[in-house]
Amino acid sequence: MISEAKSLKLITIYFYVCERYDEELKYHCQRFSNNKKPKLTDQEIMTIYLFVVIEEQRFKIKQIHRFADDYLRSWFPELDSYQAFNNRINRLSGAFSQLAETLISEFKPTDCSQEQSLLDSMPIVTCSGKSSPHVAKELIDKSYCSTKNMWYHGLKLHALGFQRKGKLPFPEQLLLTPASESDLNVFKNNWSTIIDRSFFGDKIYSDKDFFQQLKNQRNSIMYTPVKAIKGQSDWERKFDRAANDLFSRTVSAVRQPIESFFNWLIQKTDFQIASKVRSTKGSLVHVFGKLAAAFIPLIF
Repeated sequence: MISEAKSLKLITIYFYVCERYDEELKYHCQRFSNNKKPKLTDQEIMTIYLFVVIEEQRFKIKQIHRFADDYLRSWFPELDSYQAFNNRINRLSGAFSQLAETLISEFKPTDCSQEQSLLDSMPIVTCSGKSSPHVAKELIDKSYCSTKNMWYHGLKLHALGFQRKGKLPFPEQLLLTPASESDLNVFKNNWSTIIDRSFFGDKIYSDKDFFQQLKNQRNSIMYTPVKAIKGQSDWERKFDRAANDLFSRTVSAVRQPIESFFNWLIQKTDFQIASKVRSTKGSLVHVFGKLAAAFIPLIF
């Protein structure tokens, strides 16, 4: 059994998922067949996943199923075996992706800045760089994470976030790419058409010519910490050091909340480590299911 307060949350999540399912999520589910009507519905499976991840902090599919079997059986009497539950979950990656997108767009806070955005990315690790990946090879590849000083196989989550004074930024858009995809290329391909915006990123977004053109054409500016100029003399570096260090610290301070946003995601959902994922569909559920779970409390 679960407490009355948690029971109310479970009911609220279920009704919200059912509402969204009837309007849009059902079009993003992988079906066994057109006539297949399982006793345990897609809505119930999504509810179990979202509730157990965010309320009980059980992050692995086996842990989620075990908790549901032990404590939610009276709510979901048709709950099947772990293997069947896992197979059903993997068919809902598209629905979880759509749900995460809906939650972000539907519950956008009113204090989001329309003039300043923060940029960053986070690795999602399936195995170390020394190992050879055996699953989701069409999704993942190998890359180096300078922040953690490691080579890894996996994915990368890119975030464009609205700045909010004194609060975590709220995502305007989240994109998933293979690990080796450059943050700068993601920006150029997806966000370079945004007008009248000030962006704050790290040194990876340094491209003087491109962002000068962006400023001229879109009236948008990219601010990054000052990157050392190759071939610059020691005298020139020392002459500009004070101003460059001050500017770099200011930019880093402005964009620091986007790093806190990723830390929040990790704490809420154990999002970064995907070493237990065993399939392409499982990789997508790990990402989009955890994102949907992180933002489902917005409905309360």
